[in-house]
Amino acid sequence: MPLRSVAERGGEDSFVIEASSGVLSVFVKYDADPRPLVLRGSVAVGDTVEAILMPHRIELYVNSKLCDEEWPAGKCLFDPEDAFEPNIGITFAEYEEKRESQPDVLYTFENAEGWRPEGTFVGDCMPYVKGGEYHVLYLKDRRHHYSKWGYGGHQWEHISTKDFKIWSVHPTAVPITDPTEWSICTGSWFGYGEREYLFYSIRRGHGVASPILRSVSTDGYHFEKDRDFGFVISERYNRVSARDPKILRGEDGLFHMLLTTNLVEEERGCLAHYVSADLDSWRDSGEPIYIAQDNTSPECPDYFFFGGRYYLVYSLGGVAHYSFSDRPFDGFVEPEDSVIPCGVVPKCAIWGDRMIFTGFVKEEGAGYAGRMTFKAATARPDGTLVFEDV
Repeated sequence: MPLRSVAERGGEDSFVIEASSGVLSVFVKYDADPRPLVLRGSVAVGDTVEAILMPHRIELYVNSKLCDEEWPAGKCLFDPEDAFEPNIGITFAEYEEKRESQPDVLYTFENAEGWRPEGTFVGDCMPYVKGGEYHVLYLKDRRHHYSKWGYGGHQWEHISTKDFKIWSVHPTAVPITDPTEWSICTGSWFGYGEREYLFYSIRRGHGVASPILRSVSTDGYHFEKDRDFGFVISERYNRVSARDPKILRGEDGLFHMLLTTNLVEEERGCLAHYVSADLDSWRDSGEPIYIAQDNTSPECPDYFFFGGRYYLVYSLGGVAHYSFSDRPFDGFVEPEDSVIPCGVVPKCAIWGDRMIFTGFVKEEGAGYAGRMTFKAATARPDGTLVFEDV
């Protein structure tokens, strides 16, 4: 027989527990959205179940194993003093930072082609090569972009390999640690001096400008958010749509940032081009590096030098396209067949004498996220690319 327990506050359900056909559902209400956040897990008679409510994350455990999580915002409408017989353990907890005590490698697995972590999915991927390792940062996805009321609730996870056979799983690179972070968007890894930088934007909610932020590391495995850094792009662009910063250093000695956004007056998607002399203070270069034919935003830009040419990559509707030039930042030519056949929104890192692209393949019937996939590429003498399996 189905079981149901309800807590009420202000005339509405603030916390609901339902169990039916071996599935436990927990509904928690917040004032940030009229819809409850929902946690689910498989249960059987005799199982120990606990819900942990933190300001930035809520978790559901069955027999001490995490089986679901969500990322709230605003004030929790449930109060433990409400008249309620929950039949499960409920804990209100503050966030406790334990990242500095995590080992570099949490566990290993074989073959990342077609891989996804248990219980979650792989979203946008951001590869990077450092110290003889091919690293992949990716957006952890729980509900095909429907976590946190449809904003995604994404965080950056981190894996790496030295041979594309055995992969190491590292601590979460950029977690959600504050309820005002609705999603950590795609970005890029950039190493300079003794520091490793992760640049990204943050979704702050409907209609709110997305700031460009960063995390910093000295070992490439443990990153900390740089609370002293952050900026919002010019009003010339749609500040809400700003995302996916790609960082590189040009031959001019400046640092360059390519950003997905839209030109407001022209109503066209573009890749804004910002520059910096020190990685800290950024200014608009004056001209986007790419302007779309319509208001479609060119997503997840990538840029790299290979075989004597400069390559620019961006995705339209999830499909990646490339163009190339003999000059940095202008003169790009798009070949007749410009599609990069590597799943959704792939990006590249140079591995030896090949470009290795990493993207994701959607789960059947899902709108976003799925399993990791790879393609290698070499360049013909005319600059066009030839793709093969890794």
